[in-house]
Amino acid sequence: MKKTVLFLLSIGYTIASQAQAPLFETSAKDEIAANRYLAGSNYLDYDRQLPTKPLTPTPKGYEPFYMSHYGRHGSRWLIWEGDYTLPMNTLKSAKEAGKLTELGEETLKKLEAFFPTTKKRLGDLTTVGERQHHGIGRRMTQNFPEIFKTKNLIVDARSTVVTRCILSMIAECEELAAANPTAQIHNDVSESLQYYLNQPWDGIVKEQGRNTGSKEENFYKQKYTHPERLIKTLFNDQQWVYNNVNSGDFMRRLFDVATNMQSHDTDIELLSLFTNEEMYDQWRIRNIGWYLDYGPSPVSGKKMPFSQRNLLKNIIETADTVTQTQATLRFGHEVCVMPLACLLELDNCGMAVENLDELDTYWRNYRIFPMGCNIQLVFYRPKKGKTGDILVKALLNEREAYMPAQTNCWPYYKWQDLRQYYLDKLAKFDSENNAI
Repeated sequence: MKKTVLFLLSIGYTIASQAQAPLFETSAKDEIAANRYLAGSNYLDYDRQLPTKPLTPTPKGYEPFYMSHYGRHGSRWLIWEGDYTLPMNTLKSAKEAGKLTELGEETLKKLEAFFPTTKKRLGDLTTVGERQHHGIGRRMTQNFPEIFKTKNLIVDARSTVVTRCILSMIAECEELAAANPTAQIHNDVSESLQYYLNQPWDGIVKEQGRNTGSKEENFYKQKYTHPERLIKTLFNDQQWVYNNVNSGDFMRRLFDVATNMQSHDTDIELLSLFTNEEMYDQWRIRNIGWYLDYGPSPVSGKKMPFSQRNLLKNIIETADTVTQTQATLRFGHEVCVMPLACLLELDNCGMAVENLDELDTYWRNYRIFPMGCNIQLVFYRPKKGKTGDILVKALLNEREAYMPAQTNCWPYYKWQDLRQYYLDKLAKFDSENNAI
């Protein structure tokens, strides 16, 4: 399907038509005010964004028979020790100098109380993350019993070599086994699978450069970081802060710790340190940063989603050759889910937006990659004779998504149309970039 590009010069952005995908009904600012956890971007707890709308009934005369899936690990500790120690040590230094307010002292106590839990746990799956995947697996069996409750169900589950991904796979597969004692589940973890399971920066896309949009990202970090109010609530001497603290960096790091607290079963709370306006601004910085690094940004020539071309090829090739397997489950990271969603052009994910100040009107990272985020492609065939058009629908975090093809029975599309569209898209990219 050829895309129609609208040139809206008055506000300086371009948008590629996304197969009739509707724009958001509510502004991102209002959504975040109503659910402050959304500002966490990739730290958002999956269970805080579960859909409430029921799935569309299966088309008459059809039945689901196969699922192709890629999912991110569940909630985790932050990855680098400095994520915790840098803001904590800033507050410690201020305390030693007698420069903290009462709220500053309370905040330091919270950070110091939590920090011991991070020892030898950096990047590990949390109990919240494990619970997310149990829920996802359980709902798979409930939503698609024709697939997952079939006698002698065959599941091929594969994970990257990262422990939190392996444990997420195990949690999900435990639910499949519990719902179907006859299930034959094959789990595989190997470096040999990394080329499509965990390839956020493969050759050609890497050449484009992860730092292509670094100038723009740094600009918006400065534009949307306003630490003055927060600093005054935590420190009692602004001249000391001016001489000793990078206020913007401190605010951003404290914000990351605060938003990732939703990854834990804890009563330690830090989000109240920030106003709704500050929450929104900090989220905008991260929304822009992720879009520049992994989305279809014009700054990077819209190439970043093609980092997942090996993964998309694997999805297509597996669907072409599957015979007995009823589910192919793949487990990895948000740096793969996000560009894959953009490459597949699910909903508004594939939009090219020139004016980054307007980005959140059309593209919102928390809709794509919370902790535990996943893409489920569900395949349907005619019940009688097993011949006829194969249909497919996409679930992005268990929400039915629009795809880049014409259809008269949304959310269902003819697989052959989508397959050809994606193959042509990949071939065009490979040809233009001399890819093998």
